[in-house]
Formats: sequence, C-alpha cells, structure tokens
Amino acid sequence: MRIWSIHPKYLDSKGLVALWREALLARNVLEGKTVGYRNHPQLDRFKNSQNPVNAINQYLGHVYSEAVDRHYNFNCNKFEKPKISFLLTVSEGQIIFEFGHLLCKLKSREFDLYQKLKGTKTILPHPMFKIVKGEIEDWEIV
Repeated sequence: MRIWSIHPKYLDSKGLVALWREALLARNVLEGKTVGYRNHPQLDRFKNSQNPVNAINQYLGHVYSEAVDRHYNFNCNKFEKPKISFLLTVSEGQIIFEFGHLLCKLKSREFDLYQKLKGTKTILPHPMFKIVKGEIEDWEIV
C-alpha cells in the first residue's frame, strides 16, 4: 500500500488510479470494513488523527479533485465530503524519499514524465499535509 504524501499532480495515470484504489482500501480499513491491512504502517498517520475516517475522506477528496482536473471518471460517491478540514504533518525527508521513489517508477514506465519531473526543486505535498523538518517517517518501510 502506498498512500503518497507528495501532491497527486506528480503521479502518472497508473499511479493516480492506484492511489485512488489504495486510499479507498485504507478508508475501508479505517471504517473497520476489512480485516486486511489493519496494521499497515502508512495508515498510522490517519489512525493518529482526531478523526481517522474524516482524514482519509479529506485525502480522497484531493485525489478526486486531481482526477477531475485530468478528466478521469472517478466515482465521487466512494467517499464522503469531510466534515472538517485540517492538516497533518509530514517530514521533509519523507517528501524527498517519496519523490525519489516515484522518479524511479516513472523512469521505467513513463519516461517523458520522469524527464519533466527529475529537475523539480520544490516538491509539493498532498494538500492535506504540512511539511515539517525531519527525516523519513518512522512508518515508512525502507
């Protein structure tokens, strides 16, 4: 499971669709609707929020917005509009790690996008995350 901390605009079509599916799975896990993935470390940041289901719904809302911008046909009925909006934090090291991980994937499957992104100086986070100083997050499997 990869629930990206980087902005979904960096993802290629396969990556965005995969993110949508993974985040929907995460929503099912946080709602207690599935027994698999309950202890997946990437869910910790949502579990540790004040309202985990609201947090994943907010996350999905931003992924959905990116899909709409690209004229994809994602189903908005798969998540609920969050009741409140808030920011979670993500470390600068995590953002750098994830962007490098994405570049490795893009180099082999979407070389034109890789070429476009490889010189990126400022990496934007997913809109619900605020970047803080720090190394790769403890929940990341390296």
